Amino acid sequence: MDRRILGIHDRAAAAAVAYGGVISRRRLRDLGIDRNEVRLQLRQRRWVAHGRWTIATHTGELGELARRWRAVWEVGQRIAALDGPTALQHAGLRRWSDDAIHVSVPHTARIHRVEGVVVHKVRSRPIETLGPGELPAVRPAPAAVRAAHWAVSDRQAALVMVMPVQQRLCTGSAILKAAELVRGRTRRAFVARVAADIALGAQAVGELDFAELCRRYGLPEPSRQVVRQGRRGRVYLDVRWPCGLVVEIDGAGHRWGLSVMDDNLRQNAVALGGDTVLRIDLFGLRIAEEQFMTQAVTAHARLTVGAQPVG
Repeated sequence: MDRRILGIHDRAAAAAVAYGGVISRRRLRDLGIDRNEVRLQLRQRRWVAHGRWTIATHTGELGELARRWRAVWEVGQRIAALDGPTALQHAGLRRWSDDAIHVSVPHTARIHRVEGVVVHKVRSRPIETLGPGELPAVRPAPAAVRAAHWAVSDRQAALVMVMPVQQRLCTGSAILKAAELVRGRTRRAFVARVAADIALGAQAVGELDFAELCRRYGLPEPSRQVVRQGRRGRVYLDVRWPCGLVVEIDGAGHRWGLSVMDDNLRQNAVALGGDTVLRIDLFGLRIAEEQFMTQAVTAHARLTVGAQPVG
């Protein structure tokens, strides 16, 4: 290979490392590599063009970082930012699958379609919602709220809001603040309720909601915060009926740390005392209300028919 061409290739490849093996035509110009030299590298198949502005300094598949840079460059670096689920994945979100790259742009932007990229026009993207780093990306909390608005179902929306908090990418209070700042076009009331649930750990909120649900589904109103004496001290039951049916309503905090162990011990102790225990997570009340309440109605009917009050 010509020494001059080798020098060009080495310079570009070294600069592309920071971008996952791709580089923009603008950055190549900054390195002193003009369009004719780029064209030569492409023609000789040392480099590959992935759109109008993105050049790979190799001929292999693009990795995640390269695909994200490509999305921003091709949509427009001055207007585009990773957002929603892609911004969360960029921040380190695990166990979430979405092969598309999601970016947001101002609602007045004129854009063209980019393969593999989902472009969302948003009315507002305050500067404080953008995270640090050269690659434009929305911070986890507002990205989670955006992802919830863009989700295909309430179930997916609730999940994408709680997962970043569970994985310590942001706090519940940050989710609540982001829900006030980011005003999506869909499921606004639902997102606001879930954000409050996450921020508050929401056991008390869940109990109030559950009392209203009992009335709606024809169940008698249960007693709340019933005290039982367990082997490790007092046990507070969220709701209980005289027939011996107990429903435990788990807020967001019940899935973190040692809370699961503590809840299991408590449930086992209550069951050994003769009660029937159903568990309903608070998000279940939001997205699978009918299924959970049908279970509660069925259990109450079975325990009530021919049974004597248990306490």
